[in-house]
Order: sequence, then structure tokens, then C-alpha cells
Amino acid sequence: MRVFFTLLIGLLCLPFSALVLAEAQLRVRIEPANTALKSNVEAYIGNLGGRDAEALQRFRRVAESSALKAVQALGYYQAQISSEVSDGEKPRLTLVVEAGEPVRLREVQVRVEGPASELRAFRQPANSPLRPGAQLNHGHYDAAKRDIQNQASRYGFFAGRFTQQRLLIDPDAGIADIELIYDSGPRYQMGAVNFNGDAPFDDQLLQRMVPFTAPTPYDSALIAELYQALRSSGYFESVQVDANPVMAQGEQIPVQVELQVRKPRSMGLGLGFSTDVGPRGRANWTRHWANPQGHSYGAELELSAPRQNVGLWYDVPLDPPLTDKLRVAGGYQAEDLANTDSRSRLLTFGPEWHSQLDSGWQRVLSLKAQHEEYDLGDEAGISTLLMPGISYSLLRSDNQVDPNQGYRLQFDLSGAAKGLLSDANVLHGNIQLKGLTTLFQRHRVLGRVQVGGTESDGFAKVPPSLRFFAGGDQSVRGYDYQSLSPQNRAGDKIGGRYLFTTSAEYQFSLTERWRLASFFDQGNTFDSLALPSLKSAVGVGVRWVSPLGPLRLDLAHPLDDQGGVRLHFSMGPEL
Repeated sequence: MRVFFTLLIGLLCLPFSALVLAEAQLRVRIEPANTALKSNVEAYIGNLGGRDAEALQRFRRVAESSALKAVQALGYYQAQISSEVSDGEKPRLTLVVEAGEPVRLREVQVRVEGPASELRAFRQPANSPLRPGAQLNHGHYDAAKRDIQNQASRYGFFAGRFTQQRLLIDPDAGIADIELIYDSGPRYQMGAVNFNGDAPFDDQLLQRMVPFTAPTPYDSALIAELYQALRSSGYFESVQVDANPVMAQGEQIPVQVELQVRKPRSMGLGLGFSTDVGPRGRANWTRHWANPQGHSYGAELELSAPRQNVGLWYDVPLDPPLTDKLRVAGGYQAEDLANTDSRSRLLTFGPEWHSQLDSGWQRVLSLKAQHEEYDLGDEAGISTLLMPGISYSLLRSDNQVDPNQGYRLQFDLSGAAKGLLSDANVLHGNIQLKGLTTLFQRHRVLGRVQVGGTESDGFAKVPPSLRFFAGGDQSVRGYDYQSLSPQNRAGDKIGGRYLFTTSAEYQFSLTERWRLASFFDQGNTFDSLALPSLKSAVGVGVRWVSPLGPLRLDLAHPLDDQGGVRLHFSMGPEL
């Protein structure tokens, strides 16, 4: 026991540096200098660890052999390699590589034969670095083989094989010949899609989600598209798609899909804040599937000081069910308008046909019946309209939450005819354009334009929901929410016939999540197109990119009216 304690005390008294072996250093010198060769040699040899000088002497030959393989991989077969070990506080192994002349390709044959050669999507590596006169690189040779094999797997040439795969090298002459010939064999087909699991849906509904008609030539991208379609349907907790060529019958592969249905109901609650409406709360309840045909329905509620609304909807999936649907929606909204003496109470109901065009545009055809009771200052009114409408929208962006590039286009048009369940002739249109681009990673430029108009044979009969107000977080910053509006004789803001707003914003990214912003906003609402008076504002702000989208804090100052700096706070995607 005394010996044990003596040894323990002795170890504790040793300097800490003596307990840690100094890590050996590797030095590689290429003559003439060649960064690619140097990196490859270092990668082949790896970390020397805590070897001392004696261990490095034993390791020298292994290191030279590894270095030789590293330079030959890049085509240098005439290289001369020497090494030496130096002792000291940090032992060092130095490798000197005289690269010599590289081997160059003389004859190159890379060819795909069979049905794959007639498939336009199957790219033969004709423009690869494997060409006569190019420097030999084993990585390029292996990459060409993998490229052919990967494409064969994607497009269903599962019986394909290389009939020739030769790399002949003459180090003394400094030349090499390559012969890669791939026989694709027949292209397999994807057969019928069979659904298994506990999904209580009609097979007809599920088959409408399949992005191909069986039998069809195999393409793994179609398998991925089928998986994504089922996942995005909102019906399933998990999806497994199996198209194993081992199970092929002849040259046709059955597609098996295992489905696990999600819980039929969900509920969501949320809180938010903006300087337009102040604190607000939201709630929604959804029945994701109500019957074997995949119908769904739900309810939404939003509460804030100036606006309260509740909505109900019922969806019937069409063909294709992921993008096309028939929605029947209704709702009630009560809103305090530009000042506390103006209020609107709006009841709406009607069908909507949602569809996605081949061009990517989203189209909505609607027939909305709306009944609105309103007070505009000391004026009161009741409006009943039956309004067919059409809407087109297109979103292109590289990220849904925080894009760097993209744009959004929105066009809406609706109208009503007096006598056809309507008490006024009304034509209402609205256009919104947004764009975003990022330059040199840190510099972001955003633009926004909105143009709207309402035509009627008697504007006094047009309800507030079809009039235009400007000002606020998403409009002309520097002005209060809905504060830009024509006024009646009593000075009440009653909304305008026309709207025009525009915004230009520059953002500089300080870090991945923090940005500084400066902007110029301009716009107004008015009753006449003759020389409209536009209001302008400038400001600065800061952005923080949260997982839900950017949080925006802005300070804006109006240029055309007396007033100080107004604070604006909002959140959500830029597009």
C-alpha cells in the first residue's frame, strides 16, 4: 500500500506536459509546387498522432508508400519520393516529392450501349475530364463509372453491366488508355401501385395521388414524387414506398406502399402582435379526413382589438387531389375601420374552386355571397352582393420561411351586377407584386407594388370591404394603419376608389440571423385618377430571422405631413 501511494504522489508531481505526448508533425514538399498533390498526400497519410522520432523512423516507409499511391491517383507515375525524420520538442516527418511529368490519356472510349443510349435523359459522360490529352486522374475514371451506374439505377436498367472496364497505364511512356463500355440491358417498368395499412380511404382517391400511370418506365424520381405526394396530402402519419427490382415479375416491378393514417383531428393556438392591430390571438380546429373520399373541414378564429372574425370551410378533393379542390367557405368578420366611429360587420358564404395550372399558377374561381352592414362616421349602410371572382397567384422562391431570391404575383378580380342578387353594380380588382434578390450574399433588395381599383355606378353603395385604405406595417410605413383615405364632409375616413402603394427596401446582413434595413415607401388611396396625391416615408429597421420567419422592427418618418417617427413591428416571410 505504501508503494502504491508513493507512485501516486510521484505521478501527481510530474509536469502536466510530460503526461501528454507531443503530436508529431507532417511536412510535405512538392517539387514543383502543386497544391492538389500536397493535399492528396496529406489525406492519404493522415494524422501522425503522438509518434516519437523512433516511431517515425519505422513509419517512414509506410508514409512513402502512401504518398506514392496518392500521387499516382492524380496521374503522377514517375514521381520520386524521399523522407527524413527530425527530432526535437515536436518530432517531424518531412516528405519530398519530385512529381515528374504526369501520365496523359491517349485513347478514351466511354460508351453506353443498349436501350439507355436512346434515352435522352441518360447523360453519357462525353464531356467529362476523360478525353485524349487530359491528365490521368483515377478519381475521374471512378466517377465516370459511378455516374453511369447511378443513372442506370435511377432509370431502371437493373440488368446493366460493364462489358469492358479497362484502364491501361504505361508509366515509362507517360500514356494511358481507357475503355468503359456499359450494356444497359432492358429498362424495367413500374407496375400497379398497391396500398396497404390502416388508411380508411377509397383506393380511387389514393390512386389519384399517384403521379404516373402503370405500367410506365421506371424512374426513381417518380417514386420520390409519389412519396412526397402522400406525405403532403395531410392524411398520413408515415409513408413507406417500396419498388424493389428483386420483386420484379419479368421486367415489371410492383410498387408497394405502406400507410399509417394520422389522427383525424388537430387544434392549433397562436398569439401574435403587430402595430397595425396590436395583440391578436388565433385558433383553428381541423378534421383532416371525414370519410373514405378524403373530405375535410375546419374552423378558424382570429381576435384582435380592431378585428374579430370566424370562418368555417369544407373541402372536397378533386383531380389531382393535392392541388385541386372544391371548398365551400363561410365567415363573419367585425372590424373597426380607420377610426372608432366607423365599423363593418361582414357575412360571407360561397364555393371556391382551387386548381394549379401546369405553369405553376394557382387559380381560384369563386362565387361569394356577402352581406355587409357598416357605419362610416355618421353614415350607415347595408350592402348585399353576389360576386363571382377569379384569382391568380404565383410564388417562386428558394426558401418558404426566409428566401434569398424570389417573387410573388397576385391578381384578383370580382364583380356584381345589380338585380342579380345584388343591390349595386361593382367591379373590384387588385394587383400585388413582390420581389426579392440577394447580391454578394449580404446585400438584399426588396420591392413591393400594389394597385387596386373599384368601379361602381354609385360609390356610396360600395361597402367598406371593397374600398381601399393605406398606411401601416404592410403599406406606407410612417402612417397609422388605414389612416390614408379620402374623407367625407365630417372628416371621417371612408376609404377610396383606388389604391397605389410601392416600397423599396435594402437590407444588409450582419450575421446569419441579424440584418439592418433602410426603406422608402410611397402611396395613398384616392377617388380620382387625375393627379393623385401620394404620401412618402423613409425609415430604418432591424430584422431578426426566427424559425417562423423574420421579425421586423422599423422606425419610419413621413415626408409629406407633420409628425414624428412611428414604430412598426411585424413578422412573417418577406414574400
